Amino acid sequence: MSKRKGGGGGPKAGPPKAGPRGRSGRSSVQSRSLTERVKTARGRRLSSTLWLQRQLNDPYVKQAKAEGYASRAAYKLKEMDDRYGILAQGNRVVDLGAAPGGWTQVSVERTGSTPEDIRVVGIDYLKMIEIPGAVILEKDFLDEDAPEQLIAALGGEAPDVVLSDMAAPTTGHRRTDHLRTMHLVEVALDFAMSVLKPGGHFLCKTFQGGTEAALLDTMKHHFRSVHHVKPPASRSGSVELYLLALEFRSDGAARR
Repeated sequence: MSKRKGGGGGPKAGPPKAGPRGRSGRSSVQSRSLTERVKTARGRRLSSTLWLQRQLNDPYVKQAKAEGYASRAAYKLKEMDDRYGILAQGNRVVDLGAAPGGWTQVSVERTGSTPEDIRVVGIDYLKMIEIPGAVILEKDFLDEDAPEQLIAALGGEAPDVVLSDMAAPTTGHRRTDHLRTMHLVEVALDFAMSVLKPGGHFLCKTFQGGTEAALLDTMKHHFRSVHHVKPPASRSGSVELYLLALEFRSDGAARR
């Protein structure tokens, strides 16, 4: 499932440096002394020029390139994992809407998945880079046989974590875009509750201003706790938000 990845320059905040994993949830700062400006080229809209300028001056984009991540989104997952401990060595992970691959790369690193012992499987109908230690399915998650293929790729074992950074392609109509993305959240949650191990976790992208009450009630009924999270790597002007449901309970016991 495809997704839209989302400013300016300056040393406000930077992505985490490579090195030992921490649990502080804070990223080290890498400053930029100059702000790169992009001239508006003939045939390029102003909005496109501004987007390109944000990319050129985004410290997370620069660090992702330096550290070999497929996208700056890798740091969103790192920051959320540092804070909540979603991923652990040996965990099995399903990454829905995995393109371009940043979340899959982080999942492989933190679970210790290897080509000999696959612990991570990603799925997207967009072509992705090859990621050693992960199985990548080039397939639409909404296909009827997708769930079965995902579990088969994990050797028939239930996952400990289901991740979803899926978002529907935007139409420009805010309400329509919201409804389409919420449908993906519902489908991802339904999948997670059908396959997760007891005690497993579910993380998905949503948008500010309207997670349906029924959806939240379902998550609260089946997980020990539910959190709205906006990691530092998520651009301040973005309306994206993440829903994190911790410690799945297959019996759906009421919360304490």
